Amino acid sequence: MLDPSKTLREQNDQVKLLIVAFTICLVVGVSIGLVYIYTTESTSAAGTIEHYRGSDVTGDFDIPDKYPKTFEGMLLTTHTHVIAFAIIFLILGLFWAMNSIVVGWWKLFFLVEPFVSVLITFLSLWGIRYVSDSFSYISMVFGILTYTSFYLMAWIILLDLLNRQKR
Repeated sequence: MLDPSKTLREQNDQVKLLIVAFTICLVVGVSIGLVYIYTTESTSAAGTIEHYRGSDVTGDFDIPDKYPKTFEGMLLTTHTHVIAFAIIFLILGLFWAMNSIVVGWWKLFFLVEPFVSVLITFLSLWGIRYVSDSFSYISMVFGILTYTSFYLMAWIILLDLLNRQKR
């Protein structure tokens, strides 16, 4: 059983294996999500704007490559992603809190930062769709922060669990 009073390194071998397997599955799943973003939205501000606002049409008979996201589509995207990321970062945060590598202020920072970044990222998508193209830059900055936090936390957790040396 997971013992929250112990560090990751002090957990029994079964719990360590479970956390390693879970973290690797999360990394694979989140990475597939990034590939999906790359193939559907592109990684540029213009691609993100087009994905949410739709393609510009110049002539009367032109058909847009992409249509604007509907209100219902925006709700579905926001709802599923905010809940999923909250659960991901809650579980990862529980493991992160037990790591023995990062301590003090940085440990606390990475317990909170992902939640802030997720909220700002997905709220900015609404800004792109209904307010201004400028929200695409906010979305990109906080999206990068979200994924940087995720990969850093996962890496440190795996490093802590797989390092056989006791501190």
